[in-house]
Parts: sequence; structure tokens; C-alpha cells
Amino acid sequence: MTTHAPRTAHSVTLPASLDEAVAALTAMPAAVPVAGGTDLMAAVNKGLLRPAGLVGLGRINELRGWQYQDGHALLGAGLTHARMGRPDFAALIPALAAAARAAGPPQIRNAGTLGGNVVTAAPTGDSLPVLAALEADLVVAGPAGHREIPVSHLLAGRAMLEPGELIAYVRVPLLHAPQVFLKATGRTGPGRALASVAVVLDPARRSVRCAVGAIAPMPLRPLEAEHWIASLVDWDGERGLAPEALAAFGEYVAAACIPDQPPAAEGEEPPPLPPAVLQLRRTVSVLARRALGRALS
Repeated sequence: MTTHAPRTAHSVTLPASLDEAVAALTAMPAAVPVAGGTDLMAAVNKGLLRPAGLVGLGRINELRGWQYQDGHALLGAGLTHARMGRPDFAALIPALAAAARAAGPPQIRNAGTLGGNVVTAAPTGDSLPVLAALEADLVVAGPAGHREIPVSHLLAGRAMLEPGELIAYVRVPLLHAPQVFLKATGRTGPGRALASVAVVLDPARRSVRCAVGAIAPMPLRPLEAEHWIASLVDWDGERGLAPEALAAFGEYVAAACIPDQPPAAEGEEPPPLPPAVLQLRRTVSVLARRALGRALS
């Protein structure tokens, strides 16, 4: 969601359909789509962004709900955090609902949207580790029609939005299995995450998926830790694990996401991590251990 236009927006379009929004963005490639505006307008107010035009998405009803499609939920990009935090949505995708409820104070949750969280791609975006753990896809609408790209590809810069394109939907598999989102903020109540962890169980594939947010530019997947802990789970039984296994998983995840510094020369001991980094590693370890324990219980 960027523009090279160094001036204040002089055009505001309010389309009533997705096709109209694509047409407006195609006619003015420098325009910026806006829904809740919680990140965009903050950047404009700080003088960091001067879009040539705005395309408001608030009147497009099809972007504000969800539908079911081939074992997946097709979530409109205009879904607000407040809407995703309600019980009916929580029964559908519990971890995403938990992330939405933790997204900030009520005024942010009422305005901020799922699509905006993805496009802004802030490291502290609460929905991002959940979408990474769920291995969600984006349905992008543009002049050439619709196309799908994995959320992780957009966040990593492996796929980009083309001129005239915008995120229409987020396609999430319905696993009907436990999933947990936890985050540490360094304060009481809603706040920006210092670290966050999403853990998703997938009994059909006998896998555990984990993503760590806020500690890097994009969510991190500790794949080896996922495979190791999945091999210890009794998928046909109680699925419980000993406390020692849960603690080892937490340490495995933390070490994978916040590794030791390389030694200065061959044969030397690696230098110690700074105290702040060690504390962050401990935080990630605790979050991962607790999230897995709650999912398995």
C-alpha cells in the first residue's frame, strides 16, 4: 500500500462493488485502497504518505462477511477485528478470533480490518502469525480477474500486488481442531506485541503448525520443531504430552527463531546474546510452551 505521489490526496472514490473498486484502482494506479484506515491515516497524519487518491472500500458489503468453500472459509478482507472477535467467528477459527480480540483498544478493533492487517504487514500485526500457521491464501482481485497467492509469499516479498489489484478475500482451511494464539505486550491490557505465538493442530495431517510473530519482519515458522513435536503426539489417543516435552518444544521454537550469534572465528565459542535478546527468547519459549499445552489439552 504505497505510492510515490508526494502530494495530498485530491481524489476520493467510494465504489459499491469489488469490480468498481478494481476499475477505480486501474484508472488511477497511484490511488490507495482504504478500509479502516487505522494504519494508513496514521501515516498520512505523520506526513509519511501522500497518496494521489483514495479508494474507499467501506461500502462493499461482499468484503465484510464470509462464506464457505471446499472445506475453507473465504473471509472478506473488510472483516473488522471486532467482528472476528465475536463468538460465532471464534467457533469457526478460534486462533484468529483470539488475535482479533487482542488487536488493540475498541476503537482500533472496530475500524481495523483483516485485509489491512495483511497489506500493512507490520511485524506486530496480530493476525499474521495465525494466518501463517493456518497456511492461509489470499484471493487478489485485479483487472485480469482473481488469483491466489499464499499469505507467506506476500509477507516475504516473494509475491507482490500488481497495479489495480487489491486483496479481496483470505482463504483459510477449516481444521475443526484446537488452535491457540498468545502474545506478550509488556503491559497490562491491549498493546503492541513484543512477541506472539500461534499454534494450530491438524489431526488429518498429523501435524503441529507454529508461527512466531513480532520478533522479525514477518512471522517465523520453526519447521523442525513442528515436525519433532508432531512425532511425539499420540494422534489416536489423548494427545497429551509430558511437561518436559512441552518445555523442550518451547526452547526448540525460541532457539530456532532467535538463534545464537555465530562465533567470530572458527573454533571459538559464540558470543553471548545481549540480556534483552535472552529475555525475548525466554518470552517466546514460554508462549510456545503454553500455546501448545493449551491446544493439546
